[in-house]
Amino acid sequence: MKKDSDYGALVISLDFELHWGMREKRTTTGNYRQNLLGVREVIPKMLSIFEEFGISATWATVGFLFANSKQELESFSPTVKPLYDDAKLFPYREEIGQDEKADPFHYAPSLIKAIQRTPRQEIATHTFSHYYCLEPGQTKASFEADLKSAIAIDDGLKSIVFPRNQHNPDYEDILLEAGIICYRGNQPTWMYRPSFERENSKTLRRAARLIDTYLPIAGSHTIKWENIRQHNGICNVPASIFLRSYSPRLKGLEKLRLRRITQSIKKAAISHKIVHLWWHPHNFGVFIDENMAVLRAILNEFKHCQQNYGMRSMSMAEVALTAQKGKNTVFGTPKTKNEKI
Repeated sequence: MKKDSDYGALVISLDFELHWGMREKRTTTGNYRQNLLGVREVIPKMLSIFEEFGISATWATVGFLFANSKQELESFSPTVKPLYDDAKLFPYREEIGQDEKADPFHYAPSLIKAIQRTPRQEIATHTFSHYYCLEPGQTKASFEADLKSAIAIDDGLKSIVFPRNQHNPDYEDILLEAGIICYRGNQPTWMYRPSFERENSKTLRRAARLIDTYLPIAGSHTIKWENIRQHNGICNVPASIFLRSYSPRLKGLEKLRLRRITQSIKKAAISHKIVHLWWHPHNFGVFIDENMAVLRAILNEFKHCQQNYGMRSMSMAEVALTAQKGKNTVFGTPKTKNEKI
């Protein structure tokens, strides 16, 4: 786009992964079990709130979750698999049940269908196997095979969110050839730069990101429309703010956290820019009522900005299509798998 749009946009994306996103760190019988089980209550509640406020959201979903059975999951798995140097990252040896009823931690077709039935929800990919694009041992060939499996189990994908936000620019040609038009990039500050897992654990960066949740030490994270489309044609719809879960220990900071987010939304609305919130459904899996109250407060601010500044709610694909066309067109996100944009 040659100039900024004449409206701001709120983008919401969710990393829908269940246990596949943390299997090398947490077990399904440990202290995070309730968060994972809580997703079964959280997603219908979020969908109801999104529909109430007219919110478009992008659900970046691990391909494994689409499978109706262990046999179906295996049938869609690629023959070329990543050979990570860290064997714990390899997901294909994970002990899983036969289907969603037996194993609610590794299958989710019923939840995916609920998302697809809800207006204005985009199903995106979080790769087929929660693939790590910057970990030693992965290759371009294994990423391409993984992406093909993701598309085979859920056709019509237009957006991708890289697990652990490990964006690898070397793979953008593969995405374009597969029909993926956008990805969620990282904030352009040192504390959010893409990295492989060993780097991600550094205390300084983690502490800085935590502080940025409450105080704008990294700025408002609003994005100009003209910066969305890259020279090669793919669009980067970068993250702005991670919506952390409610914590009783940090209850006294809740007003700061909410103000941090609502101020960014208002700034994006007034300046006709984009603000992009993201989180995982399992972040809301405990203290569900408190987390939903925060989400409702955020969306009330969006509603205010919509009424007073013409702000719009858009999925990642809607933002990308608008940026590619260079005009202020909102594309509706269809409800069913066979009609996705």
